[in-house]
Amino acid sequence: MGGFYKHFKSRDELVAEAIGSALGFWKGQVHAAASGGPTVAYGSLIDDYLSQAHRNHPGTGCPVSALAGDIARSDKRTRAVVTRQIRDNIALLATLIHDTDQNDPGGKDKSTARAQAVLSYCALVGAIGVARAVSDEQLSREILRTVALLLKSSAS
Repeated sequence: MGGFYKHFKSRDELVAEAIGSALGFWKGQVHAAASGGPTVAYGSLIDDYLSQAHRNHPGTGCPVSALAGDIARSDKRTRAVVTRQIRDNIALLATLIHDTDQNDPGGKDKSTARAQAVLSYCALVGAIGVARAVSDEQLSREILRTVALLLKSSAS
């Protein structure tokens, strides 16, 4: 136990750090793209998030979809970290949605893109949770596929 407290003052501090790190995955992809890595696009984020691999491995995926109820009951610091990361993820989605529509003269303005981003984030988290909850594999895949299709079509 001594080694634990050398790095973290409390269990809550460890939880906040772990969740914050896991939620920063999209931000890491953006930084990698800026350094010459693969381009980050709205459609690819949707496909990655709503994948069967993400559904099947909640321990290595998004902590919000796996732990939303627990996060809601956690300490203020953890909730503040999660709030900041969710804000960042919504802002990233809004930017990607807005950038997708820049070539379209009737494309989305920033406030419409942000609204679509909020809807997208909530749909992603909800869809992966529901796809994990059902016992019917075919229905689970249908949920993932349908939500992905509708999110991508509504953002274009």
